[in-house]
Amino acid sequence: MARLDDDLALAHVLADTADSISMSRFKALDLYVESKPDLTPVSDADTAVEKALRMTLARTRSRDGVLGEEFGVSGANRNRQWVIDPIDGTKNYIRGVPIWGTLISLMEGDTPVVGLVSAPAIGRRWWAARGLGAFAGRHQSNAVPIKVSGVRRLADASFCYSSLDGWEQTGRLSSVLDLMRKTWRSRAYGDFYGYMLLAEGALDIMVEPELMLWDMAALVPIVTEAGGAFSDLSGRPGVGGGSAVATNGQLHTDVLERLTPSGLHAL
Repeated sequence: MARLDDDLALAHVLADTADSISMSRFKALDLYVESKPDLTPVSDADTAVEKALRMTLARTRSRDGVLGEEFGVSGANRNRQWVIDPIDGTKNYIRGVPIWGTLISLMEGDTPVVGLVSAPAIGRRWWAARGLGAFAGRHQSNAVPIKVSGVRRLADASFCYSSLDGWEQTGRLSSVLDLMRKTWRSRAYGDFYGYMLLAEGALDIMVEPELMLWDMAALVPIVTEAGGAFSDLSGRPGVGGGSAVATNGQLHTDVLERLTPSGLHAL
């Protein structure tokens, strides 16, 4: 565990660097934005953050691999690989919406063992390491343990999703709409934020149909160490399926069944 403590402390150092860079460019009049080949936006802040974090990791963890959204893979070590999303919520960032953050994870093989999400524009950070619990606060020095809710019925649950377009493309839109009708409340917070609210017990279900590894890796330790469940749409735990179903654990089986088009059933 001592090594994960060290790795988590380093993740906070990386987040401090990221926060300093991203906040200095947030709402900047000269922020430079271009479209990537997949037509998603990238700003000069995204690239500056990732470059800075890679430089720190090259000095402090030279034997570890790194995977970042903007610059791909470096290093050959797949047993220990840092995964970075320099700004999750870039569309929010470039429009001046404060819900965006830097996602930092350490993976051992295919398993995320350290996860940190820093959202400096709202003054909030969440983090966890395997076996060490999940926490939130402005920084490590004022950590508060977090845990998922104890909600057991869909009728009492708060349901969160990113958008409806992706669900339509996967042919599961009717399933999602049905699930929304069955729950107490539904909101589309999107990106990392819904998962963090889930880990804090403020909502109970968060789902997304299409994700990359850097979108998910930091979220898994936080959700699971807070007592929740995280799988893909097929129910396979972890980050390998390209989709995410995160719940407080109590609702996971029911949610998975309802997100399968043939699995709709009445309460």
